[in-house]
Amino acid sequence: MKPRMMWTVALLSAAVMTAAAGCGGGSGDKAGGDKIHLRFSYWGSDARQKLTEQVIKKFEEKNPTIDIEGDFSNWESYYEKLATKVAANDAPDVISIEIRGLSEYAGRNALADLAGKVTTGDLDQQVLTSGQVDGKQYAIPSGVNTFSMLVNKSALDKAKQKLPDDKSWTWDDWINLAKQISAAGNGVNGAEYNYNPAWLQIFAAQRGEKFYDGNKIGVTPETLKAWWGIHQQLIQTKGSADAAKSAELISVGPEQSLLATNAGAMGMWWSNQLNALSKASGQELTLMRMPKTAGATTGGMFLQPSMFYTASAKSDHLAEAGKFIDFLVNDPDAASILLSDRGLPTNAKVLAAVKGKLPAVDQKTLTFIDAVKSELSPIVAPPKGALQMEDILKRNSEEVLFGKTTPEAGAQKFLTEANAAIAG
Repeated sequence: MKPRMMWTVALLSAAVMTAAAGCGGGSGDKAGGDKIHLRFSYWGSDARQKLTEQVIKKFEEKNPTIDIEGDFSNWESYYEKLATKVAANDAPDVISIEIRGLSEYAGRNALADLAGKVTTGDLDQQVLTSGQVDGKQYAIPSGVNTFSMLVNKSALDKAKQKLPDDKSWTWDDWINLAKQISAAGNGVNGAEYNYNPAWLQIFAAQRGEKFYDGNKIGVTPETLKAWWGIHQQLIQTKGSADAAKSAELISVGPEQSLLATNAGAMGMWWSNQLNALSKASGQELTLMRMPKTAGATTGGMFLQPSMFYTASAKSDHLAEAGKFIDFLVNDPDAASILLSDRGLPTNAKVLAAVKGKLPAVDQKTLTFIDAVKSELSPIVAPPKGALQMEDILKRNSEEVLFGKTTPEAGAQKFLTEANAAIAG
């Protein structure tokens, strides 16, 4: 995944587009007759696109005066395209966005305050506050998930290994288990690692540190070196693929991961990805708590919106945009279509209404989140620049793991680049 905020390039592109098209502000328009036309931007897989088309059709059936045009992109190009559209004064009316991009877009006055535009009384209020920036409700959570360990128990059984107690296991336990699975000779890697900032955030919390400490990075060089040490131990003990293969896998997404292709036994993913990974692998996968640093007093895991629905500040039809977002988060018919694709519903009444319709794999996700919810920390929107963090972390991690730099130098370089991104 390579989301980048390329505002300078976007502005230049926008200038060309505006000059060529003579376009003005606001994307909402009449769709013919008296109908209101709205655009809804989102990213994802082909499966998500099909579900979204179904939910749009259902909304239009209930709201015959409003037409919704799905503005779909794959993950790799989503933010680059969105930045260009926003800079060109051609933003979609309803915009899907991650928590790490929220401060960026809100800070550039690209998003509307949705207070009073969407009914929020039945939403999880703690999760709802994560959509606030400077006291304004710019974003409504689509659903919730948590970054967790996914395990193929069948692969463990074949390697004659037991499923660990996830309330007490440590990173050393995970590394050793991965080593034993790989050594069993079944052609399965024990584990695969990634550079998701969520993992580093959890690891840092276990050491009493914050990933973001206000408008700076709160992770110390020592924690970064210890975190990279886990990656290095996995490689050295052959618990994972080597650095080159792992780097290749990180760039292809969950459906081509070792876990999804039955070439790996354990991997870290968001809980709402359990469905897609289970389908891809054809296996029953188990959600588990993340391992802990020995002696840690907290697991460091957190409850996070899978994504947010926001509205463009330039929309000509903000009331209708709010109505569509309201439908997505508060209508049982919408939830019956989307299920857990964008995370489990945060509306308790809606969740209760569709709970019996959730497939078995989604029931597992719900059961897991219910079991760990009391252990999960709340999340707040990170500062501007957070969209660049995964790229910065990935680049510096690969330099360390490929031996191009030392962990000490890599840690300093990461912190310099990451703090510069936040500073803008």
